[in-house]
Amino acid sequence: MKTAVEELSPTRVKLTVEVPFDELRPSMDAAYKKVAQQVRVPGFRPGKVPARIIEQRFGRAVVLEETLNDAVPKLYGKAVDEVDVFPVAQPDIEVTKIEDGEQIEFTAEVDIRPNFEVPDYQGLEVTVDSAEVSDEDVDAQLNALRQRFATLTGVERAAANGDFVVMDLRAEIDGANIEEQQASEVSYEVGAGSVLQGLDAALEGMSAGEEKSFKTELVGGENAGDEADVIITVKSVKEKVLPELDDEFAQLASEFDTLDELKTSIREQARRNKLIDQVVQAREKALDTLLEQIDIPLPDSALKAEVDARKHNLNHQVAESGLSRDAFFRLYQTTEEERFAEFETNSARAIKVGFVLDKIVKAEELGVSEQELTNFVVRRAMEMGVQPNELAKHLADNDQLTLAMVEIVRDKAKSVLGDAAKVVDTDGNEVDLKAIYAEVNGQEVVEEEAAAEDEPAGEKSEA
Repeated sequence: MKTAVEELSPTRVKLTVEVPFDELRPSMDAAYKKVAQQVRVPGFRPGKVPARIIEQRFGRAVVLEETLNDAVPKLYGKAVDEVDVFPVAQPDIEVTKIEDGEQIEFTAEVDIRPNFEVPDYQGLEVTVDSAEVSDEDVDAQLNALRQRFATLTGVERAAANGDFVVMDLRAEIDGANIEEQQASEVSYEVGAGSVLQGLDAALEGMSAGEEKSFKTELVGGENAGDEADVIITVKSVKEKVLPELDDEFAQLASEFDTLDELKTSIREQARRNKLIDQVVQAREKALDTLLEQIDIPLPDSALKAEVDARKHNLNHQVAESGLSRDAFFRLYQTTEEERFAEFETNSARAIKVGFVLDKIVKAEELGVSEQELTNFVVRRAMEMGVQPNELAKHLADNDQLTLAMVEIVRDKAKSVLGDAAKVVDTDGNEVDLKAIYAEVNGQEVVEEEAAAEDEPAGEKSEA
């Protein structure tokens, strides 16, 4: 097989592949068997029709077509490997010459990952947030904990922002009651920001037993988008009462006996979280710094596929929400146009990131061990709330294990970037990521890393 490469643009090539007919023999034998199974010839059982009879009855063109359908995709894959290009889309293939018994020729135009060099990433300077834990940080965590253990107490006054009300709602259009737009005994926090515009404003100042109506646009059901009169009847008003910060609260909310012990634990956990954030920030900012140094043309097909995938996911989210599109975007305080613009920007960055990390994976000879793949599946299963064996089977059945391994090695490449960077915090202090690994994960991590130095590069584990 002979392959010639023509560069049509920095992101697209044309392969011209010449294949001697002898290389088609396995596909041709398979084609005869397949055709023999499909045709019916008197005197021969299905699948037992000789090749010469097939050619006499149905013509050699039928066999050649089946042969090429089987052989060309395989030959294309072989050609791609030989010329060392990295396709990012499906090829446009055309068989341009068939010399029966001699050779065939086909062309394949395909978008590819462009050629580029990754600059030296040793010593990239990045700044991360400080890991210093302030009293305000501890107070914020304590307040969040108090919110979880708050109680609701009924009050004999009008509802205010932050109060909880129990109410009945119904909607009418031109005086006609909308059956599906009714709800009873709904508990709601005033000021929470309902997708039903006008609800919070209507509730403020209402007392138990009062009824009020306001006009708004319905956000779900058959009448989504229509203007309606919404009638609310407040059944009760309750205020949130936070527990006192004392030893009794510490015993209620934690395993500690005193408030001071609880505060100490919160401070330690806050520091741990900030250290982990420093690691994540170092890796992401090192990657951002590297990306700024590289100009990479992006294949149009890859960019379009990425944007289309994000739009598809968005449409699925809107449908699953049960809201109208306007209400959905209002809930997330954005617009459809803004989201689409984000898709364009984020898709371009995601493709560029993938290209760069894949280069680093290759340069650093990063690989995935069986244990790392297992850990990935277990971790992802926990996030999804499914059994690890179920997720593993799903990945295998849907040919997604390769994608999982790509994700793992790209994460490793990010770790390489972070570890190679010169990291300081916003206070000007040098940040030692290896020291963070030791503090967060324990000294055994450092020992494992030292042992891994003697392993093949592809088998090293990520700290």
